[in-house]
Amino acid sequence: MPELTGTLTQILTYPIKSCAAVQHESIVVKDHGLEHDRQWLIVDGDGQFQTQRQIPHLVWIEPLVHGHTLSLRAPDMEKIELPFATATSPKRAVTVWGEALCGHDMGDEAAAWLDDYLQVPGRSFRLVQFDPEHKRLSDTFWCGEQPAAVQFADGFAINILSEASLRHFNERLIESGLDPVDVRRFRPNLVLDGLDAYDEDLVHTIEFHSHGTPLVLELVKPCPRCQVPNIDPLTAAVEPEIGAALARYRQQPAMDHAVCFAMNAVVRSKADVTLQANDAFIGHWRFDGS
Repeated sequence: MPELTGTLTQILTYPIKSCAAVQHESIVVKDHGLEHDRQWLIVDGDGQFQTQRQIPHLVWIEPLVHGHTLSLRAPDMEKIELPFATATSPKRAVTVWGEALCGHDMGDEAAAWLDDYLQVPGRSFRLVQFDPEHKRLSDTFWCGEQPAAVQFADGFAINILSEASLRHFNERLIESGLDPVDVRRFRPNLVLDGLDAYDEDLVHTIEFHSHGTPLVLELVKPCPRCQVPNIDPLTAAVEPEIGAALARYRQQPAMDHAVCFAMNAVVRSKADVTLQANDAFIGHWRFDGS
């Protein structure tokens, strides 16, 4: 099969896991993924990570990074600005999908703001920043023995989706009498044009050469979907019909029949490379049938 070519159409990060997306015209790619992506995490009093699965209106928290400051906005809340944690900030043990990790606590002001906004009776929350001294790696079952760093993302540095896959899914929704959905339902980092629907499932690597230093991403694992795509990012309403529509045709036997949409990827080249929207890429198929 010949190499494929295409264009990067959207760049999205989620500085606080499970909160609102931030769209970028350009981004620096680190060894652990896009800069500041899932660098922060909301936890409960036991250090358990919190997502839209438990608290749908997390999607209305808008994080924004300026320099070394993280700002938070949400409906009916005063904006707050928080300096990044440092090496001397208090450490806090946290758990993500049963994995014990470590973060730096962002302080009482952040915690009070979260409690005031989230309003979950009997529960309190803390905001933590990933501890760079804690080396978290993606699963070697999928990545092989070459280490692949990740911060507070579910398991892999970068999530990749094609415009064609989303377009095909929306066509199916419309045929079923449902409204099309926005790409933010699926929380990708990179959205690609130039692929046919679900070609990302078959791609091994993509390479960007637009700015001198090559950037290579390896697509290592299909992305199983939970109920988060059911949550409308505008209204925080839960719409189970979205997941049901996806389940009708995207269960993957090789993934124990999990419903998969988009691909998880890791960084396989020198870090600190800048990506820009509309950058061109070259893709290499996982299996060359030529």
